[in-house]
Amino acid sequence: MKHIVITIGREYGSGGRLIAKQLSEEMGITFYDKQLITEVAKKTGFSENFIRDTEHQRPTNSFLYDLYTTVATPSVPDQVFIAQAKVIKEAAARESCVIVGRCADYILREEPHVLKVFVNAPIDQRIRRAREEYGVTEPNLESYVIRQDKARASYYNYFATGRWGQSREYDLCVNSRIGINAAVKVIRAAAQAMLDEE
Repeated sequence: MKHIVITIGREYGSGGRLIAKQLSEEMGITFYDKQLITEVAKKTGFSENFIRDTEHQRPTNSFLYDLYTTVATPSVPDQVFIAQAKVIKEAAARESCVIVGRCADYILREEPHVLKVFVNAPIDQRIRRAREEYGVTEPNLESYVIRQDKARASYYNYFATGRWGQSREYDLCVNSRIGINAAVKVIRAAAQAMLDEE
């Protein structure tokens, strides 16, 4: 197989991580999600829990604004992102892989062999998955799911120049209401078409 990297952005509860995992298994390529946190921890010396926490902080302004307006050392979340971007670029250069979240589509935006995918789903299916598969026990699950999306959007919109979840930022948007297997099939077909074009 030629070299290809598939990035998966996703709404909370859409099954995007499940799709990414199955996709990597079927294609026989590496799956990166939480492993990235371990690699970043090694590079920065920050603990894995600390790195996870920085991903859930709500930043203000934008990463580029902060870089241009500060002469001091970048903030800790910025340092974590810079290290994470380096790990993602190294992984993408090294091997074919599937990378979940973490602005990977933006980080690899100039690479020619990247298929950028966004997975969404109807809110009722996302609520059901949060309750039944993720074990979330919040009293208002719809509000909880929406908050998770807002946090992801805030993180993405801070570090990237595009907007999280907007179709023009991606090569392919898939609604997982078609089912996990069908979504994997669609993404595999798109990946194969991209490989055939090279």
